[in-house]
Amino acid sequence: MKTLLFKRRQDRLHWVGDGFPVRSIFSYNDDAAAVSPFLLMDYAAPTEFPPSAHVRGVGEHPHRGFETVTIVYSGEIEHRDSHGGGGGIGPGDVQWMTAGSGLVHEEKHGKDFARRGGAFEMIQLWVNLPKAHKMTAPRYQELKDAQIPRVELAGGAGVVRVIAGAFGGGAGPAKTFSPVEVWDVRLNAGHAADLPVPPGHTCSVFVLAGAVTTAAGEALGAGDFAGFSREAGVLRLEAAGDAKLLVLAGKPLGEPVVGYGPFVMTTVDEIRQAVADFQAGKMGRI
Repeated sequence: MKTLLFKRRQDRLHWVGDGFPVRSIFSYNDDAAAVSPFLLMDYAAPTEFPPSAHVRGVGEHPHRGFETVTIVYSGEIEHRDSHGGGGGIGPGDVQWMTAGSGLVHEEKHGKDFARRGGAFEMIQLWVNLPKAHKMTAPRYQELKDAQIPRVELAGGAGVVRVIAGAFGGGAGPAKTFSPVEVWDVRLNAGHAADLPVPPGHTCSVFVLAGAVTTAAGEALGAGDFAGFSREAGVLRLEAAGDAKLLVLAGKPLGEPVVGYGPFVMTTVDEIRQAVADFQAGKMGRI
């Protein structure tokens, strides 16, 4: 069984643009090795937005050296970027954008959602690119809910939506540059599940709603982020009540992480080059 290494939570809220009230659950500034290849998680907890003629969101900004993964639980997001990517995602959908060598993009509430208002909940992850792929061409993957496999857990324990990696015969549709697992998990009250994570991979869990206990009886509640050991074995979680979880795992890259705002590279010189390239317009415009 995997063992709990740490548990923490972040309750401080800040706004990204005027559309995303988020808590930064972790970042590479304090957890780089423990969560590699993941760099950051922002969680927009359920928020009710009133109807508006103004489309909220965040305007044009650049990225280089990593990927952004946006998971929508409720509400709608529209995306446009300087590489020609774009589209809209709603509940259950996922946007997987590879910034690679650099692009400029914007993320806003869907126009229809803005007009009618409603509940909004999402997670955005930053996933690091290996040094060999930092300057890969940008790419946009729009993964609709219907494309994402659902694997029923034994004994009616719940269901796992496999966004990336593999679980129980289901293969996630996301194309990745290093081995990662991104699982959207629902556990039913009073049930336990064994989630097999590849040996050597980092392993972490974020509890969006409900509560679970680990194999050793440690309690994890809504808003808690927990990291687990890398040795071979399963991640066992038992739901005290119905629980909504995001499970992240991946092969650690073992490379330096140097970040500056929207750029994440492996050296300071590469960061300086990213800033210069953006200022020179080499990452394009929408």
